[in-house]
Amino acid sequence: MDVVNYLLGYKNLKIYQNSSMFNFSLDSVLLPNFVTLNARAKKILDIGCGNAPISIILTTKTKAHITGVEIQPKVFSLAQKSVNINNLDDQITLINDDINNLYLELESDSFDVIVCNPPFFKVNPDSRLNESEYKTIARHEVSLDVEKIMKISKKLLKNNGVVAIVHRPERLISIIDIMKKNNIEPKKIQFVYPKINSNSNILLIEGSKNGKEGLKVLPPIYTHEENGDYTEAIKKYFE
Repeated sequence: MDVVNYLLGYKNLKIYQNSSMFNFSLDSVLLPNFVTLNARAKKILDIGCGNAPISIILTTKTKAHITGVEIQPKVFSLAQKSVNINNLDDQITLINDDINNLYLELESDSFDVIVCNPPFFKVNPDSRLNESEYKTIARHEVSLDVEKIMKISKKLLKNNGVVAIVHRPERLISIIDIMKKNNIEPKKIQFVYPKINSNSNILLIEGSKNGKEGLKVLPPIYTHEENGDYTEAIKKYFE
């Protein structure tokens, strides 16, 4: 059943969700607050936009036009409802298609920014794929992986345009290798930790197409206090 919730602390934004599908998480709040957005940006692409949390949050930070692409028709329908209920149809355009095919038809060097919260888990013979097709596509690299994201970014980004993704820290080295292979120069990374004195469980990384060398490692983000409450750093995202 589809339900409407406020968008994780954003009191003036609502989002449609369905518990049988894959609900958005804190990753979808971290990424739009991490990606570099300058005043000159005119076009943003949100790959695998899901029910559109990243696209919607980005509208609070930029006047750029956002194109969200979602492969799953029912998830796309949730995204469309979410955009409509927030009256954001003028700023967000949604497309129900497979980005692996669609990007071949889109104009090269046409986007200033690309964002993606991709599936994290590799698929191998031992993979435990979720019974729900929605969750399998959202969580496992069956239709989208870092290699494909960077190949798409190489074609669609303007020179010095940026691509930012959220992933897992253990994949950092391979992500950097793939970025550089596609002429995407890593420019900034940030590690996110569930609590102080714990291991990082989220990686935010951004690269620039044909960018110059120069990587910034931003200060760490801690998401929760010892008592389980969000930290002040996370609460600031919701103000």
